[in-house]
Amino acid sequence: MKAFLRRRTWIVILIVFAGFVVFARNAGQILVVDAPDPSDVIIVLAGETDSRPAHALELLNQGLAPRVVMDVPAETKVYDTMQIELAKRYIERLPSAASISICPIWGLSTRAEAHDVANCLANQPVRRVLIVTSDFHTRRSLSIFRHELPGKSFSTGAAHDSSQFGTRWWTHRQWAKTFLDEWIRMFWWTAVERWRR
Repeated sequence: MKAFLRRRTWIVILIVFAGFVVFARNAGQILVVDAPDPSDVIIVLAGETDSRPAHALELLNQGLAPRVVMDVPAETKVYDTMQIELAKRYIERLPSAASISICPIWGLSTRAEAHDVANCLANQPVRRVLIVTSDFHTRRSLSIFRHELPGKSFSTGAAHDSSQFGTRWWTHRQWAKTFLDEWIRMFWWTAVERWRR
């Protein structure tokens, strides 16, 4: 009887371990939702300032939306210049500048950013929103925006930066750090934060 129980315990442990390995191997890809739909506006989430705006401009040029709104932290300085001023200069140099505007962001989380975006779009006829953010952040941001702004339809476009993340997260130290950080945030959002008022 003891031998049978011991063998059954080992079988259960092996099954659990195999399930964990399968999940871990695919967990990087699970974070990424790259399915941009035609929309009324493209929103570029604040944070990364290279691949996110560049990908939004690609999607704008592909005709997925008629305009882009770039989220920019309202109180952040880069050395002695406000980030909003840098963003304005960046936009002015673009051929599509007339189709791009800035949304000042005051919040420090994606959830707070969703409400800042809602304020920026409040008086505009926007129903479908295409969110552009870093690839690893797409699933969580999509979940947050759908939860916080239920009256609108959202899709995501994934901006890839190979220095920060890859779905084979175990092959690079930085990718593993980004992977772990995002899964912790995803767990916190799903298990705790989304249930708070």
